Amino acid sequence: WVADASTVDAISGETILGMLAANQDKAEALVSGAANASWSVMEMVLGYIPGSVGETSAIAVLIGAVILIATGVASWRIMLGSVLGCAVMGLIFNQIGYNSLMSFPWWKHMLVGSFLFATVFMATDPVSGAQTTKGKWIYGFLIGIFGLMIRVFNGAYPEGWMMAILLMNVFAPTIDHYVVEGNIKKRKNRLKTA
Repeated sequence: WVADASTVDAISGETILGMLAANQDKAEALVSGAANASWSVMEMVLGYIPGSVGETSAIAVLIGAVILIATGVASWRIMLGSVLGCAVMGLIFNQIGYNSLMSFPWWKHMLVGSFLFATVFMATDPVSGAQTTKGKWIYGFLIGIFGLMIRVFNGAYPEGWMMAILLMNVFAPTIDHYVVEGNIKKRKNRLKTA
């Protein structure tokens, strides 16, 4: 028995990031927004693009973010800091535009791959992340910066978010230490002037 093409439930193939890393023609169409590009922005948001389960639907991940923030499990500061870090690094790379990953619009980097999933569910781990308010902003911002740098500079590893999170987990206590020390120094200065 042989099924025809209309009964195919799923296919296996390269993701958008894999094509961008390989500088393929289809990726160039995605970057330029050409009409012959395979996936629209709405398809990226809804999750109708190739990728691992859990990382393709931006809406599903954002629903998870709302639940985690509402229940107090995750820090919105880390999430927003990571988005800002990714945006800043993406804008810098868009100005350079050396390859397909650098030319890919900065905001589309947040819709493809595991950026949203990593930002919402992995970076906000309450045990290994930064604990101070200012530290959470710094921690998230640096995850966004380093994650996109790993994605762009290492074409064989276009999903750099987990590596960036692990790196920042190592530095989270140091970030908190300097934030606390800075607060102590400010209080001492206020006492001296009072």
